[in-house]
Amino acid sequence: MLTAIIVEDFLEAMQLLKSDIETNHPEIQIIDTAQSVVEAAKALRKTQPDILFLDIMLGDGTGFDVLEIFPELKSKIIFVTASDEFAIKAFKFAAIDYVLKPYNKEELANAIHKAKHQIQPNTERLSILKRTLSSPEKVPDRISLHTLDKITVVLIDDIVRCESDSNNTMFYLHDGQKIFVTKTLKYFAEILKPCGFLRVHQSHLINVKYISAFIKTDGGYLMLKNGDNVPVSVRKKAEVIEVLDQMY
Repeated sequence: MLTAIIVEDFLEAMQLLKSDIETNHPEIQIIDTAQSVVEAAKALRKTQPDILFLDIMLGDGTGFDVLEIFPELKSKIIFVTASDEFAIKAFKFAAIDYVLKPYNKEELANAIHKAKHQIQPNTERLSILKRTLSSPEKVPDRISLHTLDKITVVLIDDIVRCESDSNNTMFYLHDGQKIFVTKTLKYFAEILKPCGFLRVHQSHLINVKYISAFIKTDGGYLMLKNGDNVPVSVRKKAEVIEVLDQMY
């Protein structure tokens, strides 16, 4: 039997989540609920559950305030957030799982399954999430990369390029390091576009700051500052030339 505490400031949403868990996940016992940072702190001082369902926005603060009060919290965290494009972006950059409100039964079941097996977010990843949520107008300077056995936080400026490997992505850093990530190139192309990355080919995503030259012969390819050559697809040539014209 697993124990859980729900922290959700909207009473109706809390009651719905509690009912869904009790009906569909009998292996989880809800031992307490809270509607504020203060109430959550009181509940967690009494006992730390196996799983903490934590809303981001609370009436007297945020879910991060709860985590700062308990820096040694051992509970697995399932973040619950309203459907918001900035919130989704923040969770993707931090590589932290979340449940969007309103959620369906399958999404909740997936979140619970992941919580049982996930790597607990460390302080650095939580910091990325908090900064990105608090300043949605700013472009994040770090991203968490989920490999097969760990999660690595890297500076976005250190990423030279990304290359598709089936449904996975290989990251190439300026120091020569390679990081194999179990997500598609399309996924990263969408979230890294505001950070100065350009999809130049079906299999290649480039940090434009590392472009050295565009060679128009041999079908067209980019020379990068680290010595790599990357092909440019026919339909992307005009966009690449436009970006380079703006840069220089």
